Amino acid sequence: MPRRAVLALVVALVVVVGGLVAWRSGSSPTPLSRALELAPSSTSRFSWTDWEGVRREVGAEVGASSSGDEVDSFVSEAFGGDLTSMSALGTSAGTMQDELGLSPATLSWELLAQSGEGAVEMMGVGEDVDLDDLAGRLDELGWTAPEDDDGVWVGGTDVLASVGALTPELQHVALLRDLDLVLASDQVAYLEQAVQVATGDADGADDLADLAGGLEDPVAAAVYSGDYACEELAMAQADDDAQAEADQLVAAAGGVHPLTGFATGLLPGGDVRALLQVEDADDAPDDADARAELASGPAPGQGGEFADRFTLEGASAEGRVVTLDLRPQEGEYVLSDLTSGPVLFATC
Repeated sequence: MPRRAVLALVVALVVVVGGLVAWRSGSSPTPLSRALELAPSSTSRFSWTDWEGVRREVGAEVGASSSGDEVDSFVSEAFGGDLTSMSALGTSAGTMQDELGLSPATLSWELLAQSGEGAVEMMGVGEDVDLDDLAGRLDELGWTAPEDDDGVWVGGTDVLASVGALTPELQHVALLRDLDLVLASDQVAYLEQAVQVATGDADGADDLADLAGGLEDPVAAAVYSGDYACEELAMAQADDDAQAEADQLVAAAGGVHPLTGFATGLLPGGDVRALLQVEDADDAPDDADARAELASGPAPGQGGEFADRFTLEGASAEGRVVTLDLRPQEGEYVLSDLTSGPVLFATC
């Protein structure tokens, strides 16, 4: 083949490969939405923690050289600001730091993706984490190494118990070096499926990724499918009196439409944003008005008024998505309050 043709072919291959890498790493506008694209499409509940953001919010100087006790103190301090309520690693932080060299002190971000089939803990790592070092530690601690670099390190309950206080989600681990990503799960088969998604061999949760992009760069967030939100945030979680009061309040506000997605996030600085997605864009403006009214009044099932917890700073509709911007009152754990039912303004 002539030299010029060879060079042209090489350039074409570089462009194609570069495009694929860019698609996997940057097709969505925010770290949260990109992370959702790497999670199994069957996921109905996502819990996000931006550990770099949490460290900035509390002014923490923990890192790779910190002790487990120092990392536990950092996590406790962050808990007081409702910054860690979405994390699955809080009670494991110190042990992870001491034994694995991987913890909330060194992670870039964490995403717990849960479905009816299983759960996978996704951890983004930065320059402070050496995955080869982590592989060596896993080997020394009793995990069984995979045949392939992207394969699953098999542990189990006995291995975990021998290490110390670690969440069950860390039983089995996969190290995806090309993506600066660590995956873990309590089920080997589900973790293998998650690896296929993350490496581009299966579909991710693209629909919810689009919705999550509206949260921009939250420090902590929850993202739910419509079915999950309509079940877990429903007023059916409340007693009969609260349900009757809720029915009256919803009717007085003009009614609402079922949700096809829900996301709420704690933003840098402390404000909270809730995104409520409906099926038809034509219904979103009316839902914005109704849900804004509901978010400004009584909170049946939770007690008191929503105004005791936050001030509604704004309500808007764009496309199918209703956005509510909330400013928490001093000392209120608004993100935690809005991620389990009953939540009147998120009713379906």
